[in-house]
Amino acid sequence: MAPRTRVFARLMKVVEKGIEEVDDLPAHRAKRLRLQQSGLGRRIFGRVDRRATQQEITVGSGSRALVHRPKDVAGPLPCVVNFHGGGWVQGNPEQSGWLSARIAVGARAVVVSPSYRLAPDAPFPAGVEDCWAALTWVVDHADELGIDPSRIAVMGDSAGGNLAAVMSLLARDAGGPDLRAQVLIYPGVEMYDRWPSEDRNAEAPVLTSRNMRAFVRLYLGAQHGTEDFRASPIRAASHAGLPKAFILTAEHDPLLDNGARYRDALVAAGVPVRYVEYDGAIHGFLSLPGVVPVATQAVDDIVDFLRATL
Repeated sequence: MAPRTRVFARLMKVVEKGIEEVDDLPAHRAKRLRLQQSGLGRRIFGRVDRRATQQEITVGSGSRALVHRPKDVAGPLPCVVNFHGGGWVQGNPEQSGWLSARIAVGARAVVVSPSYRLAPDAPFPAGVEDCWAALTWVVDHADELGIDPSRIAVMGDSAGGNLAAVMSLLARDAGGPDLRAQVLIYPGVEMYDRWPSEDRNAEAPVLTSRNMRAFVRLYLGAQHGTEDFRASPIRAASHAGLPKAFILTAEHDPLLDNGARYRDALVAAGVPVRYVEYDGAIHGFLSLPGVVPVATQAVDDIVDFLRATL
């Protein structure tokens, strides 16, 4: 682990409350957004690449979304629909600004990052429904967005990686949209089973085992115990026929085995998969380029994958 990552991890232990300790979620979410937009936040979470434009639009059934596109590149362009993380309980499209803009520039693509309803006020499957509405809206409005509807990928980190995996399954089962690729960044693909990486990294920075379990309880609410693949995509009856995948995991992350086991499920079903575990990385590192140096390499790897597949 890089020295600056170690310092950040120690600070997180002191200042960050677990989600199970938060009394006022709206205030907590607003505070996180203010931090992201502050000078210190931009040093931690990264700045939007100036070679990309950023626009706010409304998608799906009324969800807010941020659109990043490279400047001075003629369309129609491929599109990446990116779902933010945050345990289905917190998070926003802004937290992916650094990642989305760099991918837009590097892959010469339009990156659309929608918001979605959050638990516990809107528990499962509200987030799934919003993400599906956003994905299909993007494809239906391809001309308006300047994108090529035959070159679409989904992407997400953590809870967003869960949602991206679910979108790939839903699109396959519905006969479209026809997705070219899925980029799953330290995804949570299983709601209940406890695997070795969770024990090994039970007190890891950013995400602990206790946090994981609290997020699941808040997200599923009264449906806790469901085996619906829209909650746990690894439980789908089949993973055959899914788009090519790039799965990224972090060494110091309780969710590492979620990504590794989903890789195994996809490979067993004949899906081409690229898989990389990033040494020294912690959960959420692709939203933390200022404190996790390997984030730059990881985003370059995503760009290479998307340019090859889109």
